[in-house]
Amino acid sequence: MPDTSTIRLRNLSFAYPNGLRALAPVDLDIRAGEFVSILGPSGCGKSTLLRLLGGLLTPSGGSIEADGDFAGQTTGFVFQSPTLMPWANVEANVRLPHALAATRDSDASARIDHALQMVGLHDFRHAYPRELSGGMQMRVSIARALAKQPRLLLMDEPFAALDEITRHRLDRDLRELWAAEKLTTVFVTHSVFEAVFLSTRIIVMSSRPGRIVGEVTIDQAGEAVTPRNDEFRISEQFARRCAEASRLLNLGMNEDEFRGQAA
Repeated sequence: MPDTSTIRLRNLSFAYPNGLRALAPVDLDIRAGEFVSILGPSGCGKSTLLRLLGGLLTPSGGSIEADGDFAGQTTGFVFQSPTLMPWANVEANVRLPHALAATRDSDASARIDHALQMVGLHDFRHAYPRELSGGMQMRVSIARALAKQPRLLLMDEPFAALDEITRHRLDRDLRELWAAEKLTTVFVTHSVFEAVFLSTRIIVMSSRPGRIVGEVTIDQAGEAVTPRNDEFRISEQFARRCAEASRLLNLGMNEDEFRGQAA
């Protein structure tokens, strides 16, 4: 039986204490097993939405409700920067959430081993951040989030600062990890190409205050499901979905046109 667990955002909004509205009312359902990318221009409230989902911010209005397996479960968060402790090796960095939570050592060690295996860093567990490339440091950050065995993984533009070759490789590895672990993922990006490659569904947001302009489902009814590999990047399906997402993105950045269509 398919997992019907859902996170429901209803009339969710956020404004800063100075009155700046970061997020206009948003309604969104995130279903178990999805890979949802939040796509939009800089400053549109993508990261704010992610932090609201992760409980790092309190909504100004509306609600976030979780049912089924999402209720009360752990959330993993991966930020734009790896935020690693430079004085600690890879294993110690990944162990940090367990150390803070005083998890039993045998349980923590098993989870850390599994997380390092998933991101391909098991042989680098004793290396220090200064000895790792930018892409490997980001893998450590992902492993740290996965070691908590989260039900929901939130990722805030984790590959934005990396070169294109490294970014493509990590996108591919992340997609394979998502498929293997069946991990519900919400991924913030401003890259149309990255969103189409990674996602089952893309949510496109307008300029601030962020609102949902529309969404793009990548594998649509009647189409053959294309494996997410380098061939997918040059396929007609990829080009069509990029065009759809780009059209919505341009609509969201054109305030007058967007208001006219939303009216």
